[in-house]
Amino acid sequence: MHLPPGLPSTKSGQVCRLNRSLYGLKQASRQWYARLSTFLLTHGYTHSFADHSLFLKFTDSTSTALLVYVDDIVLAGNNLIEIQRITTLLDQAFRIKDLGDLTYFLGLEVARNNTGIHLSQRKYTLDILSDTGMLACCPSSTPMDYKTGLSADTGTPLTDPSSYRRLIGRLIYLTNTRPDIAHAVHHLSQFVSQPTSSHQQAVFRILRYLKQAPGQGIFLAADSSLQLKAFSDSDWAGCIDTRRSVTGFSVYIGHSLISWRSKKQPTVSRSSSEAEYRALASTACEIQWLTYLLEDFRISFTRPALLYCDNQSALQIASNQVFHERTKHIEIDCHLLREKVTNGLLKLLHVSSSSQLADIYTKALSPSRFKELCSKLGMSNIYSQLEGGS
Repeated sequence: MHLPPGLPSTKSGQVCRLNRSLYGLKQASRQWYARLSTFLLTHGYTHSFADHSLFLKFTDSTSTALLVYVDDIVLAGNNLIEIQRITTLLDQAFRIKDLGDLTYFLGLEVARNNTGIHLSQRKYTLDILSDTGMLACCPSSTPMDYKTGLSADTGTPLTDPSSYRRLIGRLIYLTNTRPDIAHAVHHLSQFVSQPTSSHQQAVFRILRYLKQAPGQGIFLAADSSLQLKAFSDSDWAGCIDTRRSVTGFSVYIGHSLISWRSKKQPTVSRSSSEAEYRALASTACEIQWLTYLLEDFRISFTRPALLYCDNQSALQIASNQVFHERTKHIEIDCHLLREKVTNGLLKLLHVSSSSQLADIYTKALSPSRFKELCSKLGMSNIYSQLEGGS
């Protein structure tokens, strides 16, 4: 860093002391957040307990929410006067640019009508396809081949892995609105340290799948139901290299999918029941966080949340208050899940494997099974006519 032109040079061994934060410094973002937080708290807003980047304000008749990502702000509420008031105050304090109704935010495209809200990343997806030369590729019906397993040693190591790593990073961000590729992207992300030609071909298959419907996204229906329900699933020792299992879950409020995950478990499970139980515990933690968020919004939702699992043994472990030889090493997860059930947060229910919606997050599926589960994710494509009906 150098002194700006026009300032006299300091003597040797001396530095300039800044009177305020400077853009580009590592402390700048923290200082900006502290300044903005102080401003909002002064004007009656409070931090959300569940998300510190969310600020809320309630009166007898108004509700206002303000979501902050660095210097990008989304403002929502049920009273235009309050929205205009805080917008004016923000402009006076920070000279903001009002972009009007929300249609685009951090790569997410937002479309709204009386039936609900559609979230997609069509432009972001097309940019990825364009940058990789895949705009004219032949589409694939699934993002991953269910007949071929991948390991760290499959294929020839890439001479330059940077493009693979960059592409995986972009696809991870795309999973914000594309739960249908969550497992495929998660699976391939574990090879970023030393990717091979086989891994690269598998990534290109994801791109071919995206090509068939780049405008596909999540639809949040204007539903009167406020029942939280979740589906939890796990494979068993599915990772060829580590024999760790993969947790998958999806959480709905009413008929709208609001949270999902595909993630390798941190330890090896000795049985399928143990793997399923670890998945249940992870799902329970996500449900707990979502209930905190709903409570921050003062939304009265139906309790308890319904948590579905297709493994009877895991459900029996949760309902049996006695620890056995086969469960003592997962004691913390046992206590956590039982506590959530006892406190009325969760109700555990069995679901058949054919109706297990979280199956799509734990392994590659056949085209027919994949299409069946995708239809239940609450996804839609408002650009289908533009994309040729796909």
